[in-house]
Amino acid sequence: MTGARRAAELARKAEAEKITGLFTADLLQADPAGLSGTTGTQEPIVALAALSQVTAQIGLVATVSTTYHHPYNLARLIGTLDHVSGGRAAWNAVTSSVGEENFGGGALPNPATRYARAGEFIEIVNALFDANHPDAVRRGKGGGISVDPGKLGRIDYHGEHFQVQGPLNVPPPPQGRPVLFQAGQSAEGITLGARHAEVVYTSQPSLEEAVAFVSELRRQARGFGRAADLPLVMNSFHSVIGESETDVARRLREKHEKIDYQQGRLKLADMLGGTIDLSDLPLDQPLPESLLPEVDSINRRRGRVEVFRRYAQRGLTLRELIIQAQETGHWSIAGTPEQLADAIEERFRAGVLDVISLHGLGNPDQEDLLLNGLLPELRKRSLLDTDYPGDDFRSNLDLPRPSVRAATQPVRLAHRG
Repeated sequence: MTGARRAAELARKAEAEKITGLFTADLLQADPAGLSGTTGTQEPIVALAALSQVTAQIGLVATVSTTYHHPYNLARLIGTLDHVSGGRAAWNAVTSSVGEENFGGGALPNPATRYARAGEFIEIVNALFDANHPDAVRRGKGGGISVDPGKLGRIDYHGEHFQVQGPLNVPPPPQGRPVLFQAGQSAEGITLGARHAEVVYTSQPSLEEAVAFVSELRRQARGFGRAADLPLVMNSFHSVIGESETDVARRLREKHEKIDYQQGRLKLADMLGGTIDLSDLPLDQPLPESLLPEVDSINRRRGRVEVFRRYAQRGLTLRELIIQAQETGHWSIAGTPEQLADAIEERFRAGVLDVISLHGLGNPDQEDLLLNGLLPELRKRSLLDTDYPGDDFRSNLDLPRPSVRAATQPVRLAHRG
């Protein structure tokens, strides 16, 4: 079966199970060493546009680099995806930690620069969508399309990183704005998500860390005048599902037996910022504190570095850290469907989990236990919808529609210093 046919099959299967959305990652390099766990995926917006034609209700979330895209072009792409999917598009804004060698060859900008650029990027995309009146484009009785130029609004944005005049030359999207996700859990990432995101994607490995993260996110969001329940929080969730505790232990043991610990040393070093050498350290001893990098000295994935610094400071051995590195710092649990549902429900009741990413479709070892074990258990506890409640992705996430603004005058946005 070709990759395209396989992707279509999994998308249809997810939709049949009433999964809310398909979330695609992206990687801007081939990663020949395999440290990220993948060599990259197909370009997500194009791939999701194809999947939109074999599905009818499931949401489509494309990860987009605000460091290596341009906001005007992204607005055209994601706005078009919203049209071809009938109102199911979303984009996940990331600032990227890899790929600079493929986009001009310069050094990766520092986090402050990347996040300042991301803030401008999001403001521009939102303004472009908002500036065009919903009925700017109409279809006549004979089927022809007419455009009222007076209802297409310029934005005249002049910032440090971008200058965009507008108007956007794509009809207003069915959702008003495609849903905005944002991923990034460093201090700069929390601020960006609190200000702009409708759904924040994070990978908090423990309940305590999730509570601290969400408390700070919501505190900052309130300071920006956001509604009390925004942004929603989407936590990653990596799992090993077993039929019984004995079966879980077997599956977990077999998974750990497959780990290449020499490759694992490189992967762990990458999780810690890629600046340390772990090649000669004993597997069953903790890492020396002197080896751990200061987070502020790292230019890439500071949130991930913070997670693995905490693991190391708790006294985990190198072997245990390498096992954790296989999950790249994500929330990871092994258990029966009931035990996994307990963990998910605990975070939901604690107010730190609104959306969850589930893995297992397409994995012969896990798919049946996911579809016929975990999902029914979550629905029995009223933690998952049994059907799509709305007609578009925004409605299915219970997110408000953006307010409509007349666009007969330019929308002038001052640059934030």
